[in-house]
Amino acid sequence: MLKINDLFWFGCFVLLGALPMTVHAQKIVAHRGASHDAPENTLAAFKLAWQQGADGVEGDFYLTRDGEVVCIHDKTTGRTAGQDLNVAEATLAELQALDVGQWKGAEFAGEKIPTLRQVIATVPEGKMLIIELKAGPQIIGPVQKVLAESGLPDEQVCIISFNEQAIAAAKRQMPNIKAHWLTGYKQQNETDPWLPSADEVAQTVKRLAVDGLGTEGNRQVVTAQFLAELRKQGVQEFHVWTVDDPQDAQFFAAQGAFGITTNRPLEIRKELKKMTRE
Repeated sequence: MLKINDLFWFGCFVLLGALPMTVHAQKIVAHRGASHDAPENTLAAFKLAWQQGADGVEGDFYLTRDGEVVCIHDKTTGRTAGQDLNVAEATLAELQALDVGQWKGAEFAGEKIPTLRQVIATVPEGKMLIIELKAGPQIIGPVQKVLAESGLPDEQVCIISFNEQAIAAAKRQMPNIKAHWLTGYKQQNETDPWLPSADEVAQTVKRLAVDGLGTEGNRQVVTAQFLAELRKQGVQEFHVWTVDDPQDAQFFAAQGAFGITTNRPLEIRKELKKMTRE
């Protein structure tokens, strides 16, 4: 439910024309695939996301010791494989010898850490692949090579990263592919302001020369006023993560989010459709 302050600012900026006046459908993006129902960052999770009607999938990518781009969230494999290998120090063969599905359920036993090539192979025509870079700029060349060889159209790809050097390099080297800088928000104490501020976020996006922002869906920070300030400073495009609450999804959809990243793509789409009808 929108707070009174959010409603006030939403109304003000609609009247002033600061918010988009045309409504477009948001892309429902499956976070690490349909990760509520299947083991994250596996082919099973990505294939299930497509079955659930997701518009896109988001995956996390590291570079292995032998130069392969692999899909896993953590620096090490312990949480999802039970056996602890450092991804950057391991070879593809060593990593793909691990089982990263069984922890989620016996039906997923045998799932392997996929490569970027294998993930791309699941992407249907017209659907999006959101590539989160978990390494520094050294991963850009290998990612670029895989994308070029795959034939996946540039407009079906968005590259995202918290790493400022990596995302700036990705945009410089692949100017035709959309790039979003990622940020979360922190405060030192409960009475302190949340950082980064809207001004700091806008300045970072401009300095990195990227297309937009991937923002944590923290409603205490990312209000209508916060987003309007970003637009005022030239940040026109944003996506939001990770949103599993339908009311939060409705709020960000109303604010014009490019995409809504969720662990529950099927549920969020159903709830948004229901709220639209109501």
